[in-house]
Amino acid sequence: MSGRVGDLSPKQAEILTEFRGRIQDVLPSLPAQHDHYLLRFLRARSFNVQKSEAMIRKHVEFRRKMNVDTIISDWKPPEVIEKYVSGGMCGYDREGSPIWYDVIGPMDPKGLLMSATKQDFLKTKIRHTEILRRECRRQSEKLGRHIESVSLIYDCEGLGLKHIWKPAVETYGEVLTMFEENYPEGLKRLFLIKAPKMFPVAYNLIKHFMCEETRRKIYILGSNWQEELRKHVDPDQLPVAYGGNMTDPDGDPRCRTMINYGGTVPRSYYVLDSVNVQYDSSVTVSRGSAFQLEYDVTAASSLLRWQFTSDGADIGFGVYRRTKEGGAQKVSEMLQVLPSERYNAHLVPEDSCLTCPEAGVYVLCFDNSYSILQSKKVSYKVEVLPPADGCSVLAADEAGGCGDRELRSPCDRVH
Repeated sequence: MSGRVGDLSPKQAEILTEFRGRIQDVLPSLPAQHDHYLLRFLRARSFNVQKSEAMIRKHVEFRRKMNVDTIISDWKPPEVIEKYVSGGMCGYDREGSPIWYDVIGPMDPKGLLMSATKQDFLKTKIRHTEILRRECRRQSEKLGRHIESVSLIYDCEGLGLKHIWKPAVETYGEVLTMFEENYPEGLKRLFLIKAPKMFPVAYNLIKHFMCEETRRKIYILGSNWQEELRKHVDPDQLPVAYGGNMTDPDGDPRCRTMINYGGTVPRSYYVLDSVNVQYDSSVTVSRGSAFQLEYDVTAASSLLRWQFTSDGADIGFGVYRRTKEGGAQKVSEMLQVLPSERYNAHLVPEDSCLTCPEAGVYVLCFDNSYSILQSKKVSYKVEVLPPADGCSVLAADEAGGCGDRELRSPCDRVH
């Protein structure tokens, strides 16, 4: 049985009755009290009544703390978020569920986090979710059947290194965790379109924030993504830019009155010079010397990511790969991967990464050999991120293999 209204086993119906009885004291604090709503929490916890009760009580506290009941009417996001956070609600799928678009490429994560607080982002996403919930209620009344979930379309064109900047990934992880804990079963399906080669790396960074049920609702569409979208969305409910017939009143095929496409945040909005980072280690590089870190990269296309700051003055930094196994090897004898340069990391912390073209031992070198007077303290954090399992999905699509397959083909689904 699906665990939905009209499709409950006798045991599930019994658990629902028990669940309702156990939460009588908080029912008035919930945005809905009907069975459809309560069953979402039960399904999210596999009908374990104790876990479901704990979840819904935590949600009541979340709503109180974040003033969720009035967040649409009483709270407005900062101007920089309204202008430069991309996305928007536009149209309905063939079952009547609202569709939300997220446009990844134009987003400027660093500029946004330099210009607004993490709390502002969380509240903005809560507000967006409550707007979608309100639209689901309106659709339920209009269509005469219960609408409780939404379809998402993620336009991944332009996804790049700037989007996997660690503070941005951490913030997005908090948003995903908030969704999982407070809006269970709110996602019908998520379509990913125009996914570039960078996508498997990005997905690998955030997938652990999602439960298995959410992951099963994610679909990567191939080169025929417009055709696939039209199977689930009537062309009249789909913007021209996404393969449909819908335009803005002025004829804009991208429907910009409904979907914000973001952009680079002007520095005039910045309120921070940098975002605080927790570093794993620190070392003092003596004057006239260098300090090396070695990392064994076992798979080609792995991502090597580093963050560092220096105290008091600049520091040289470069990346190399060993060309012989075992024994000592001078930096000058290694293959240069990233040329050594002097970074003003005492003024602006450095945060960057590179894709390793092949497996091997990579050496990160902090160089203070040019300084004859001053030692430098360097705080750093380094990670090696292996390529995600999903790489095969994109490779197949690039070869034309996924484009003509059914949506539920293993090639199109993220596992």
